[in-house]
Amino acid sequence: MNAAFSPPFTPPDRLVATLRQDGYAVLSPQGVAEWLGAPLAQLEALHGDWGRLPPDDYLKDGGRYRTRRHACFRADGEALEQVPHRAHWQPVEYNALHGGMQRWFAPMEAGTVATPVWQALMRSLGGAASGLRDAQPWFVEAHQFRIDTTDGIGRPTPEGAHRDGVDLVAVALVGRHNVKGGETRVFEAEGRRGERFTLTEPWTLLLLDDARVIHESTPIQPLVEGEPGWRDTLVVTCRANGFQGD
Repeated sequence: MNAAFSPPFTPPDRLVATLRQDGYAVLSPQGVAEWLGAPLAQLEALHGDWGRLPPDDYLKDGGRYRTRRHACFRADGEALEQVPHRAHWQPVEYNALHGGMQRWFAPMEAGTVATPVWQALMRSLGGAASGLRDAQPWFVEAHQFRIDTTDGIGRPTPEGAHRDGVDLVAVALVGRHNVKGGETRVFEAEGRRGERFTLTEPWTLLLLDDARVIHESTPIQPLVEGEPGWRDTLVVTCRANGFQGD
């Protein structure tokens, strides 16, 4: 079995500097709590949502391993506004498997997006995007994912190593149960250097400069055969000048 490498954690006060220097940064769960100014328990209280995600009906590989919800926001400094529910769209240049089509995923639950810790997270991610680029309004898409081992194997990134066509990508591990695999891999978009590590602690947060790096997560399999296994994540993207598809 391959060794599981720990993430290279960044102190919250070095987050933007590390993003600028390396193209990515990882906050520990405790670092996320410090960064948001909220107890970690408030984030952990959101996890119940992931047990109620409806199936992703758009998987083109024929799998049944992914459930998800989706919501969109406009973040501008301290102002955060949820926009009317809309389709998720990516060009084929960024998603060869699922690009070029409108995907109408189920909306996120209203109670979740109304919680103070959720809103603090969205504002903070917008702030990180402004630190990476310039202060401006950000068009934010949030995706709740559960990848399970119903088919014996689950693929967190069936499209392979990719960019998302945005400015900032954030991937939070929300939880994992009875799975092996799910290694995160980050590579230079215009070079050969790369890093690999496994997110294991709930609310570990990876942030990526989408212009500089590509990323993927390896498939998961059940740790104990015959028992359910899953990996829950929250993926949030921030893009300047509008949502993709506008």
